[in-house]
Amino acid sequence: MPTGPLPDHASLLGEVRAVRRAGLVRLRELDLPALSRAAAAFDRGPGTTPVERLLRAAVSRLDAGTLRDAAAYALGLAQGTRDWPAADRRRRAAEVYGVSVERFRKHHEPLALGQVAEQIAAVAAERAPAAAPTAHPGATHRVLAAGGHRVTLHVHPVDLLNDVDVVVSPANVWLALPEPYKSSVPASLRRAGAVRGPTGELVEDLVHDGLRAWAARHGAAGRPVQPATVAATEAGALAAQGVRRIYHAAVAVPRAGTNDYDVLPADVTRAVTRVFALLREESARFDPPLRSLCLPLLGAGRGGLTAATSAAAVWAAVGAELARGGRWEVHLVVLDPADADALARVVEGGGGA
Repeated sequence: MPTGPLPDHASLLGEVRAVRRAGLVRLRELDLPALSRAAAAFDRGPGTTPVERLLRAAVSRLDAGTLRDAAAYALGLAQGTRDWPAADRRRRAAEVYGVSVERFRKHHEPLALGQVAEQIAAVAAERAPAAAPTAHPGATHRVLAAGGHRVTLHVHPVDLLNDVDVVVSPANVWLALPEPYKSSVPASLRRAGAVRGPTGELVEDLVHDGLRAWAARHGAAGRPVQPATVAATEAGALAAQGVRRIYHAAVAVPRAGTNDYDVLPADVTRAVTRVFALLREESARFDPPLRSLCLPLLGAGRGGLTAATSAAAVWAAVGAELARGGRWEVHLVVLDPADADALARVVEGGGGA
């Protein structure tokens, strides 16, 4: 069984597509190094191949409904479809969504297979042997090498950042900030950006008010925005620490009837891609131009993503931006040293890039 670092999302997705084309009956004929490495971290068990067990586990983790059913039919995992030709499996999967085969091929199938690849990465990361203890005990700043780029990793509360032009804050699609006494990244930034009087009384809730004003200007007051929307506001009192902008990345979708949120890794990647587009758009409007950016692990709190999954989704967009020649000064911030180790493994291993 192949060993080595856990594979990145792009490699996994390419091989999941190959399985869809070939089908399970030809699985042993395929060259699947990424899926085989991921399967090596998965429990052994009777029957089927390790790769098939991994695929079934990944599909079973998808939300019950059209996405899971379509993925199962497309890959031949649904009962009775194992030996179906690829065209028949795709046709049946399209019926799940009630769309044409061509519409399914262009839109729904890439989404479904991408989510299967995300779940494979998550399953493999969760089952992999525990990493060695961090070699940086107590370190609050680490410099990571990512190809020819250097990335600064901060391991401390987000409100201690200094001299970073733009800080990215996770948000829900209603652009509703948490109360400032809470411990999340957006709550910390709201608290740190507020103006207070001599006895600590709130004078101006600048980050909150700025986000409400953005929503009003863009016709989003009282309604949700689309996932991956990014809203830019002033940083309020954080300007005294050299922070000039906060980019609120809407990645969390409230789950009806609960206090929980759903976050898709694909939305995290799209939001970070939008962050860089907005940074390019705004940079020259400032004197000096905006150059530095700090990102947390989006969706890894109440959004439910593991640190490894969030890190891979964030870095997929960061790595792509740097590969295109982006000359930004990139910072990452986490509070937990274990999350810092997970993030460092993704960055220095090229995960998601």
